[in-house]
Amino acid sequence: MAEAANNLVRVAPEDAQAFVVALLEASGVSKQNSEIVARGLVQADLRGVESHGINRIPSYLARVRNGVLDPKAEPTLTQVTPVVAQVDGHNGFGFPAARTGMDAAISMARTFGIGMVSVKHSNHFGMSAWIVRQAVDAGMMSLVFTNSSPALPVWGGRSQLMGVSPIACGAPGGQNSKPFILDMAPSVAARGKIYKALRRGEKIPTDWALDGEGKPTDDPEKALHGGVMLPMGGPKGSALAIMMDVFSGVLSGSAFAGGVTGPYDMSKPGDVGHFFVAIKPDLFMSSDEFRERMDVLYQKVVGSDKMHGVERIYFPGEIEQLREEERLKDGIPYVQDEINTLNGEAERLKVSKIKILTGDAK
Repeated sequence: MAEAANNLVRVAPEDAQAFVVALLEASGVSKQNSEIVARGLVQADLRGVESHGINRIPSYLARVRNGVLDPKAEPTLTQVTPVVAQVDGHNGFGFPAARTGMDAAISMARTFGIGMVSVKHSNHFGMSAWIVRQAVDAGMMSLVFTNSSPALPVWGGRSQLMGVSPIACGAPGGQNSKPFILDMAPSVAARGKIYKALRRGEKIPTDWALDGEGKPTDDPEKALHGGVMLPMGGPKGSALAIMMDVFSGVLSGSAFAGGVTGPYDMSKPGDVGHFFVAIKPDLFMSSDEFRERMDVLYQKVVGSDKMHGVERIYFPGEIEQLREEERLKDGIPYVQDEINTLNGEAERLKVSKIKILTGDAK
């Protein structure tokens, strides 16, 4: 998994964390909430999910400057039943709202075996896997849902209505296995792959997107401007996207049915909804037996007979965990243009530029 060194600089994870915290604090975010946001973004970069890493910060800060995201907002928790709670994000950063929600779900699950939390009036919370990881680290199984701004058509349609809303879940591993961490979007391909093809002058597969006339296209320009991304598995992916809207938007009281505002839209608050469940894994057997069974599952999966050309089979989330181990040791790679953009925010806010391990930030 070694990455090409061309045009890359590396940043130590703790330096990336400190840099993001400084930017956020300079923008009016509390130290505690700044650290929560930074930790979620840096975790994404460590796992190789760069689309949800610290390069999101410029768009977040632009929303703060445009008055559509409240940097000082603090999430509030309302207990509904002994095992159900709701968090109101008050249009603050999604990360603290999500952290508060999963903390509450975990606490309820420790006492009652299960905890469920709905979150309303939130914003983008980055990579879902960091919230799953929060539960796994507490020894809990979890479900993590969110809705998002419209990017997909419903199956048979051609206009943007549903979000590319990730479905995520997790469970602790055994003594000899990695934890199970699933974090996937219901689209055929990530939007970032289409942008990559556009930059390189490449075509895209015709099952990735439709053009403005609702026809399959291999032109990334037509897909991104006037077109729509396609759900994976046709009606199955479309139904999963609708499911995210039901559990995250309709149930919570937040925006739904295409009403969520995206993180790059400066016109109004996001009004994103989330839905979290934490489950104590020793409800039906001892914790030791559960972990032993997870070990068996892991070994059966990674030890399966391989199809032609496959060298290794990975458990869900394992590739990202291995990449994290590598980047904790070697630093997180960024291209120079990304560093320049981040340093532009630092200059605007009069904080120190990001510290790099190799190369010279310009």
